[in-house]
Amino acid sequence: MDLLTVLPSSFGYVIFTYLYSWIMLGYLAVKVGTARKKYDVKYPAMYSDKEPVFNCIQRAHQNTLEVYPQWLVFQTIAALVYPLSASVLGAIWVTSRFSYAWGYYTGDPAKRMNGVYGYIGLFGVILLSISIALQLLGVF
Repeated sequence: MDLLTVLPSSFGYVIFTYLYSWIMLGYLAVKVGTARKKYDVKYPAMYSDKEPVFNCIQRAHQNTLEVYPQWLVFQTIAALVYPLSASVLGAIWVTSRFSYAWGYYTGDPAKRMNGVYGYIGLFGVILLSISIALQLLGVF
């Protein structure tokens, strides 16, 4: 079975959404690495007792990594049936992680809420996944 004949052609947008998320994760990781050097936080320490801005930079990356696996699962489920909608929702979520991080990077944790709009993307793919599950079960 050829994967290109099984997936809808618009699944290409989903792949680009995954690539966009990979770029976002790389960016956040580089920012942590740069901050480690700037604030002299040596491995394996995850946080600094002296530099709260480093902790904010680290948390922006760590929090993204904490939610990323769940987003990937729901993004993939939603994308198998609704590739264009899932791609738009995924792009919203990924973009929001930049806004979240940039707000956090200020050193004021409250500014991480600049990325709160990402819940539209996250909850959107969760709702699409629930819809698909119910369709598969014959509920509607």
